[in-house]
Amino acid sequence: MLFSRANQVDDVTLVAGFGLGDEQASVAFVRRFQDAVYGLALSVTQEPGLAEDVSQEVFVRAWRAAGSYDPRRASVLTWLLTITRNAAIDVVRARRATPATAETLQRLVNVTLRRDAGSDGPEHQALTALESERALRRLRGLPAEQARAVALAVLGGCTAAEVARHENIPLGTAKTRIRTGLRRLRNSLKEERRDATPPR
Repeated sequence: MLFSRANQVDDVTLVAGFGLGDEQASVAFVRRFQDAVYGLALSVTQEPGLAEDVSQEVFVRAWRAAGSYDPRRASVLTWLLTITRNAAIDVVRARRATPATAETLQRLVNVTLRRDAGSDGPEHQALTALESERALRRLRGLPAEQARAVALAVLGGCTAAEVARHENIPLGTAKTRIRTGLRRLRNSLKEERRDATPPR
């Protein structure tokens, strides 16, 4: 069989076999490129689970497009990584466009408060949980446009320019909303901690 030793076949021939549905070629194709695909997906999504989902989608897209692959335009790896980048960006954009739910805001709070983790004992965990509840309440208290900007920047990993495009606002306005929202959130948390500290 042509692909009986698929691991020794060159990339272009392997793509052809992959597109034809040859089982051995398909297994070899995935094994040959899975690390590169997953690595790029992870760098874009920043989430291992999401990167795995993207990787699976990439190989489905590659299988569908294998018949139109032209080695004169790009190497197999370049072609596949282009598919990977597009798939990963599609997923990230879809997630950023999703309205911030209570669960999403809770995740944002956890990320924001993930610092000074010198202790992971029961007292520290209880304090972190309490701080998260307070921060979530304060985040919900921000003006809607500031809460969205903070969520996009911190949880979604968007730059200020991306926030501006997403919200259809000037770049300066996006920067102000992010900066002001984060400052208000930090100040509110500080105030609550100060009020909760018993007098000496």
